[in-house]
Amino acid sequence: MTHTRHHTTAQEQKSVFAIVGNMNVGKTCLFKALCGSNIHSINMPGSTVSVESGTIRGTGIRVVDTPGIYSIFSSNEEERVCRDILLPGHSEGPIAGIILVADAKNMRRSIAIALQYAEYGLPMLMVVNMIDEASSRGITIDAARLSGLLGIEVCTTIAREGIGVRSVAAALGRMRVPVQSVTFPTNVERFLQEMEKLLIGEAHYPRALGLLLLDHDRTARACIERSFGSGMLERLTALGASCAPDGRLPFSISMTNIYNRQAERICAGVVSVEPPIKSSLIVTLGSLCSSLSAGIPIALIVLALTYLFVGTFGATYLVDAINANLFEARLIPLCERLVAPIPSAFVRDMIVDPDFGILPTGVFLALGLVLPVLLCFYVAFGFLEDSGYLARFSLLLDKIFKKMGLNGKGVIPLVMGFSCVTMAILTTRMLDTKKERNIATVLLLLGSPCAPLLAVMLIVLDRMPISATLTVFGIIFAQTFAVGWLLNKLMPGRPAALLMEIPPLRIPKPLPVFKMAGIKTYHFMKEALPVFILASMVVFIIARLGGLTRLEILAAPLVHDFMGLPDKSVQVFIKTIIRRESGATELMHLKSTYTNVQLVINLLIMTFLLPCINAAIVVIKERGAATAAVMMSAVMVYSMMLGGALHYLFNRLGITFS
Repeated sequence: MTHTRHHTTAQEQKSVFAIVGNMNVGKTCLFKALCGSNIHSINMPGSTVSVESGTIRGTGIRVVDTPGIYSIFSSNEEERVCRDILLPGHSEGPIAGIILVADAKNMRRSIAIALQYAEYGLPMLMVVNMIDEASSRGITIDAARLSGLLGIEVCTTIAREGIGVRSVAAALGRMRVPVQSVTFPTNVERFLQEMEKLLIGEAHYPRALGLLLLDHDRTARACIERSFGSGMLERLTALGASCAPDGRLPFSISMTNIYNRQAERICAGVVSVEPPIKSSLIVTLGSLCSSLSAGIPIALIVLALTYLFVGTFGATYLVDAINANLFEARLIPLCERLVAPIPSAFVRDMIVDPDFGILPTGVFLALGLVLPVLLCFYVAFGFLEDSGYLARFSLLLDKIFKKMGLNGKGVIPLVMGFSCVTMAILTTRMLDTKKERNIATVLLLLGSPCAPLLAVMLIVLDRMPISATLTVFGIIFAQTFAVGWLLNKLMPGRPAALLMEIPPLRIPKPLPVFKMAGIKTYHFMKEALPVFILASMVVFIIARLGGLTRLEILAAPLVHDFMGLPDKSVQVFIKTIIRRESGATELMHLKSTYTNVQLVINLLIMTFLLPCINAAIVVIKERGAATAAVMMSAVMVYSMMLGGALHYLFNRLGITFS
C-alpha cells in the first residue's frame, strides 16, 4: 500500500530544518560544516536535553542538530527529543523539513529510520555520509535509484572533509515529501486514516501522532490534548484499542520490524557490496597484519613504503619538477612581465614580490608545494583504507594506545591529523569517553603535522642527513606517547574497550582511490588557497609597515637567544598561526637563511606551536572555551620550552646535522 500526501513545500514555510539520523552517522559534523560558528544551544521544553541550533553560512536558514536515534518509538529521553522537536511548541519555530543523515556503511538502518520519519509528512532530504568509508569496504550506493524509491532528494557527502556540504545547502530548496511505502496491518492502517480525518491541520502530523499514540507515548497524548482537547484524546484512545498487540510482541517492536523489512527490500535494490576475496593468501595476510609478531614488521614496511611514495616521490620528484619546469621557468617570469605596466610599486610588489608577494608565496608555493604532496598523501591513505589495512593497524596498536588513555580507535583521528588537524579533531567524536576525546585532542594539537606541513618537512629533511629525519619524527612520536601516558595518569577514567568493524583485507581498486584523493585534494585546496593569499597579504602589509622588524626585535630574546632561530622565524610563526600550511610554505621560502639545526628546531616548533585558526575554533566548539584555552596555552608554552631545550642540547652535544 502506497500513500502520498501534498503539503506546502519547505520554501513556503518558515526555514527551520531538523538534522536527524542514527547515532555516529556524522550529523554534528555536517551541522558544523553548514553553520560554522553561528551556533547556540536551546533547551527542549519538558526535557533536560539541550540541542544546538545554527544558521547556515550565507543564508537565513536555521538548522537544529539532534541527538542520535534508533527508532521514533524509543522511550530514551535523548531519542524522544529527536521526534518531539518536530511537534508544535517543541523547537525555535515550525520545522520546515528534515535533513536525514545516513551512514553509507549501514544503509539498511538509515533507510529504516527515514521510513519512520516519513510518517510526519514533512519534506525530507537524505544525506548519505561517509561515502569514502563505504567505498573502502567495497560498498556502492545507487543514489539516483534510492531517490526514486523514497521520493526525495539524496546527496552524498564526506562531512568531516567538507566534501558535498555545499550541495546539501543547495538541495534544501528541492526537498520533497517522501513516498510512504510501508504496509501496516489493516487495523493499524484504518486507525491512521481515521486520525487523518479527525486531526485537521498539517502541523499535527496525524500519522506520526497516531503511531506514537498506539505506543502509549505520553508526548503524543499531551500534544493531542493540548491541540484538540481531552475529548478528542479519549475518542482516539478508544479507537486505538482495536490495534492493541496480540500479546506476542509490543507494538513498538512490531512496527520497527515492519520498517526494517521494508528498509531491507529498498536496500537490496540500491546497495551493492563487492564480495570479499576468498584467496587463502589474502586471508592469511589479513590475520598476520593483526598479530603482534608479524604485524609490527608489516607495519614498518607499510610505513616505509608510504614514506617513499609521499616523501621521496611526492615531496621531492613531483615538487621539484612542477616548481622548476612550470612556476620558476614560465609562470613567475610571465607574471612579472604582466604586472610591470602597473604604475604603483606597492601593488606590483604585493603581487610578485619574491619574499611576500601574493603569487610567489600565496599561490605558486601552495600549488607547487602543498598540492602534489597532499595528493600523494590522500592516495596513500586511500590505499591503506581501501585495502582494510587501516582497521588492522588500529587493532595492532590497541594495547599501546591503552597506555595513552585511548584504544585502537584512537589511531584513526591521530592518523587523520597527518591530513588535517581540524578535521581530525572533529573525528574525535568517534571516541567513546570524554577522557579519550580530550587526550586525543591534546595529542593532535601537540604532535600532528598536517599534510601540507608534513610535505614541507619531507622536502626539507630529504636534503639533510637521515639523522635529522629520525630526530624530528622520533621526537614527535616519543613526546606523543609520553604526553598521552602522562594525561592518562592525570585524568580520571579508563579507556573503553575496542569495538570496531574489521573489514576483509582486499586488493584496493586504484580508480576509486585516485578519484577520491583528487576530490579531497580539490576541496582542501579550494578552502586553503584563499587563506594562503590572505596570509601573504597580511605579512606583506605588516612587513611594509615595519611590523615584522618590530616583532623580530621584541621576540629576539625568545626566538634568537633562547631558541637559537633566525629573526625571520617570527614571520613563519605568524603565518603558521593563520594556517599551518601557509607557515610551512614561508619556511620553505626562507630555508636558505637557516642552518640544518635551526631547520630541525623550527619544524618541531611549528608542529607543536599552535593549531591554525580553523583548528582553534573547532577545539573551542568541541571542548568548550575554558578547556580549549588550557589546552592551547599549555601547548604553546611547551613548544617554546622544547625549542629552547633542543637548542641547548644540540649545542652542548655539538650536533649539526650536516
